[in-house]
Amino acid sequence: MTDIFDIIGPVMIGPSSSHTAGAVRLGMIARRLLGEAPVSAVIKLHGSFARTYKGHGTDKALIAGLLGFAPDDLRIRNSLEIAKAEGLAYEFEPADLGELHPNTALIELQGGSGKTLSLLGSSVGGGKVQIHSINNFPADCTAEYDTLIVYHRDTPGVIAAVTSILARRNMNIAQMKVHRSHRGGRSVIILETDEEITEGLCNEVRAVENVTGVASLHAV
Repeated sequence: MTDIFDIIGPVMIGPSSSHTAGAVRLGMIARRLLGEAPVSAVIKLHGSFARTYKGHGTDKALIAGLLGFAPDDLRIRNSLEIAKAEGLAYEFEPADLGELHPNTALIELQGGSGKTLSLLGSSVGGGKVQIHSINNFPADCTAEYDTLIVYHRDTPGVIAAVTSILARRNMNIAQMKVHRSHRGGRSVIILETDEEITEGLCNEVRAVENVTGVASLHAV
């Protein structure tokens, strides 16, 4: 069924749902996955993003998202100045990121604790986004649902253990995808849920044998 926002677009600061609203969401997602305020950002822009980012305000939008601003926040217009005032160092670079949507960015962040994050994502129209990879590992999610990302060693029983935890909490899985580097290697489970993903749930999943990392993302 078509959503009304597919027709009229999102509530946002313009001029473009793809170049501003979607870009803000990419920045917000990267900040949330980092888990803290970034202190430095290198943003590699692909295709149309690289050619028109200043004219369409994509640079302001991406930085606004990294600051935690929503797509309708009036501060987006002044986000570059706000970033400097808050100590967020940033740089933009044109890049060829391969056969991806023309509105694609690779966002590389470092937080004050030293934690780093790499996120590759596209703004695909109407303010919607597609995440391709997190920390150079396939992710394939949209952030339209609460999302649980579970990194683990590719061993029998991990997927069953993780989904059993959600079942015990009466949580419904909207979509689930699994990627692995090779048999017995690194693997990731992407779980999109109808219910909120809590820190308690994440901690329970972290305790599962052979799980090496857990990240969560609230719908944005």
